[in-house]
Amino acid sequence: MTRYSISQPVTQVEAPRLLMGKGSYTDDVTLPRECHAVFLRSPHAHAEIRGMDLKAAEAMPGVIRILTAEDIEKDGIGEVAGNPPPKRRGGAPGFRPPRPPITKDRVLHVGQIVAVVIAETINRAKDATEAIEVDYNPLPAQLDPIANNRPDAPRFWEDCENNEAFFAEKGDAAATEAAMTAAPHVVKDTFEVTRITANTMEPRAVAANYDEGRDHYTIYAGQQRPFAWREMMCKKMFFIPENKMTVIAGDVGGSFGMKGGLYPEVPLTAWASKKVGRPVKWVCERSEGHVADDQGRDLMVDAELGFDNDGKFKAVRFSSHANVGAYLSMNGFGTPNGIASYLCSTYDMPAVHGQSRAVLTNTCPMANYRGPSGTPGSYVLERLIDMAASQLKLDPSEIRRRNYIPPEAMPVKLPTGQTYDCGEFETVMDKCLALANYDGIDARREEAKARGKLFGVGVSSSVDPSGSPAVEAVELRFDPSGSVTVMTASTAGGQSHATIYTQIVSEKLGLDVEAIDVVEGDTSRHSFGSGTGAARTATICGSTVLLAAQKTLEKARKIAAHMLEAANEDIEFEDGIFRVAGTDREIPFSEVAQAAFSPKNLPPDMEIGLYETATWTPETTNIPNSYQVCEIEIDPDTGTSEIVRFTEVHDVGVELNPALVNGQVTGGIAQAVGQALMEKMTYDPDSGQVLTGSFMDY
Repeated sequence: MTRYSISQPVTQVEAPRLLMGKGSYTDDVTLPRECHAVFLRSPHAHAEIRGMDLKAAEAMPGVIRILTAEDIEKDGIGEVAGNPPPKRRGGAPGFRPPRPPITKDRVLHVGQIVAVVIAETINRAKDATEAIEVDYNPLPAQLDPIANNRPDAPRFWEDCENNEAFFAEKGDAAATEAAMTAAPHVVKDTFEVTRITANTMEPRAVAANYDEGRDHYTIYAGQQRPFAWREMMCKKMFFIPENKMTVIAGDVGGSFGMKGGLYPEVPLTAWASKKVGRPVKWVCERSEGHVADDQGRDLMVDAELGFDNDGKFKAVRFSSHANVGAYLSMNGFGTPNGIASYLCSTYDMPAVHGQSRAVLTNTCPMANYRGPSGTPGSYVLERLIDMAASQLKLDPSEIRRRNYIPPEAMPVKLPTGQTYDCGEFETVMDKCLALANYDGIDARREEAKARGKLFGVGVSSSVDPSGSPAVEAVELRFDPSGSVTVMTASTAGGQSHATIYTQIVSEKLGLDVEAIDVVEGDTSRHSFGSGTGAARTATICGSTVLLAAQKTLEKARKIAAHMLEAANEDIEFEDGIFRVAGTDREIPFSEVAQAAFSPKNLPPDMEIGLYETATWTPETTNIPNSYQVCEIEIDPDTGTSEIVRFTEVHDVGVELNPALVNGQVTGGIAQAVGQALMEKMTYDPDSGQVLTGSFMDY
């Protein structure tokens, strides 16, 4: 038998199951009498739909039903739901474009759903979609968020002025203008933060069944927020009580924000099951995902930094246009908001002002992609700082050192209104520079030059406040065998939450890991929770698991006191054993857990069983920060670049599992390299066609 503890670099508890192919991803779900859905998607970025002929497709072998917007209207299905966006200029409510599950009169981006074919097999459904004739009247595609934000730009929606869905502004415009004017030096530039797509290990998928006898939907879909999805669908689309729907995430197969929001395909697959009286499955194909998945980033940022002769920062100003696509995703507001909010990073900035416009265009909607708030802002700010260092002929690390917020200033309230509770930014930098042998950079540059290579080094400092302050709930439910099931609303997308939760429960209750099971993301097993996102699961869900374990321990202590015929205050607990202080009388926690199901073992008036629920709503975010040094060699003849050394130091607080932390950091480096050197979703500027629609092009 094995026990784990917090901060132990244990192997993932789910690794054997996944490595043996025993995972339960959505495509692994096979339901009796299951049929298949394929969505007919628009080939145009912007067009009117003048008509549709289904006759040939409906007559094809294996076709069960073809559903269109007219069927949606007849059944009273609501629009694809989402959270209220931030406000517009002047304080008016943000504009959420009405998003039909199946569009009827016009399409606003390539890949928008026009119809859904239900057939006996995937290939039959594909053949039928190709037989559907749609009469499109193509319209000019509006892809440029800056041009689309001008007063003379054609509006997609009459009541959305300048195609601006919402507007974010932070800081003091007048103070920043004065400081910028007075600054001896100013550097400025326009920066593109490219649009990217997640390309998860398992594409999006849905398997759904409507049980007519129970009047109940069961939906399997790998995603991040099962309770939010259920609420959105029940309240705003199907208009049914939430106990009429179960949403199960299973093994998610990657997300990083892309699977955070509700998509049309999810309610459509569930609704199709009701229409045809059979379970329905849909699995997104790779090329389909490139035109149908929510994408990330996509900003144009005008930015400037004012500083004095010693390199001390005086003011920073951002003005950005965020391309949020044709519709707003469920909660994908992090990037437009973040670029206006995260202007200070790790630095003492006397004056700041940030503006961001969320502009609608004829592209795929935008989601919160990994680090949506801090990452784009850090990129722009760090580039400005490098420009300032170059102008003053300062080492890039030295100019950063001169401007860090010192530890003794903590807690500090920033000009943007945010608060940092702690941070030793210079210490993190020094550790990284030492680990990177930064003093040896010049020698390595000369060595590379001798081999005919160009050599470059980049440094950056960043902070990305994480752990959004939303409520979380956890249930610990023991059974008569003494085993426990940990139930949370988080979902397993590769971060190995189950390992973290197992470590916490094993240490706090002294249980063998074999007695601990973790169930994530199943609305039929758990009561409520916010789910996974905003780098919150280990911090917030993990802390809530700890609270539930502590509540469980206190009830078990009372049972142990009763069984050992001692006062509650005389009971000590260590390493899974309850003991009467000063004696050899003891009983393991596991035996107490079993005894909790026998009334004779319980104190008077205590309820039978051992079940505890804990909830927690954090008041603030936490402040992880990092420093990076990247060394690259470039072959001047071929242009080939090679990252020869990458050093990174993170202040993450308590490492719940160092091995998992290392995996997260390494993965983050890989994602950053991907966007910096290779990844970009590209659209034809005239037609709006996706030019990077496969792995061959992306």
